[in-house]
Amino acid sequence: MKKSWGKTIKTILGVLVGNLVLSFAVAAFIVPNGIIMGGATGIGLTISHYLPVNLSMIIFAINAVLFVLGAIFLGKKFALTTIISSFVYPIFLSLVQSIPGIDKVAENNAMLAALYGGVLLGIGIGLVVRVGASTGGTDILALVLHKWFHVPVAVFLYIVDFSVLGLQMLFSDSEQILYGILNLFLSTVVLNRVMLLGKSQIQLFVISDKYREIRQKVLTDIDAGVTMVDIETGYGEQKQQGVLCVIHSRKLYSVKEAIQEIDPKAFITITQINEVRGRGFTMEKLRYDELKHTKN
Repeated sequence: MKKSWGKTIKTILGVLVGNLVLSFAVAAFIVPNGIIMGGATGIGLTISHYLPVNLSMIIFAINAVLFVLGAIFLGKKFALTTIISSFVYPIFLSLVQSIPGIDKVAENNAMLAALYGGVLLGIGIGLVVRVGASTGGTDILALVLHKWFHVPVAVFLYIVDFSVLGLQMLFSDSEQILYGILNLFLSTVVLNRVMLLGKSQIQLFVISDKYREIRQKVLTDIDAGVTMVDIETGYGEQKQQGVLCVIHSRKLYSVKEAIQEIDPKAFITITQINEVRGRGFTMEKLRYDELKHTKN
């Protein structure tokens, strides 16, 4: 029960903080500099250009319509994960826009606005998606279209976003369009980084005649888990074992030094992996001495 409540609180906090960052990025950098963007905000910017209606109210109406559409066609579970973003984002945006001087943060500097706006958009969306929630908006439309036509969601997301960008190009100058593309690129890169933040690790695979000593050293001195892999050397056709080890990047130097100490000729491959799950990473780690004691 405690674990369930903890996960719920983490999800809500992630969605709230993510939407707050998203709102700040739009209010401080995107809107004041006329930078084009996709999603429900992009549709809102298009409508507010032609009609004298408050941007946050337009986004609220768009999100409400898309939320009802998602609830009908995608079910209650999806609705629960998007309801906060769908209605909190326009409220946060309205509050942030009311802060005195918020539109002067990057006044007359569209380049800085595109850079900071893109980074903050990526962080905001990444925080929401990282906790398993959705930012709502046009994502819902893409998911509904995917359900109807069975085409990958990513394809519909690109179609919808570029259609929204196209609408804004009708009344934007070339500079605003170019900065909008830069903003979109940056937000995508940062989003992917935030999604994997704290999850990426380093994987080492060691081939050495002294694999037993290396295994023992990594287990006891480095306090990292290892997996022994049966291999056969290509040139000598000798059967032995390779040492597979996944560690945090901070331990890389000490592990390499320990291996080189045991066998300077050891063959080592080092790979960065995006995510690791299981015992020792997403589950409680068992120390080598504890595990040995349990076996005995």
